[in-house]
Amino acid sequence: MSVKIRLTRIGRHKDPFYRIVAADSRQARDGRIIEQIGTYDPAKGIEKAEINEELAMKWLKAGATPSDSVRGMLSRKGIIAKYNAEKKGKK
Repeated sequence: MSVKIRLTRIGRHKDPFYRIVAADSRQARDGRIIEQIGTYDPAKGIEKAEINEELAMKWLKAGATPSDSVRGMLSRKGIIAKYNAEKKGKK
């Protein structure tokens, strides 16, 4: 099973709101999820995205692949850099 960290859309028509989730890559975008990691409101911007750092690190260590948009959010929050530093320190 390949796990992706990606966005699922919720919210009204023309008023999007997203959950950041870990999901099986074979499931539909808004289909079954494994775990919710955070939320993102595009009206407030990426800086206001709420991401549970512990859960994000857990899934990255387990081999989950973030989507391009989620990778950008994780980078801005410093989670990708922290993950890479931990990964480099283990070798």
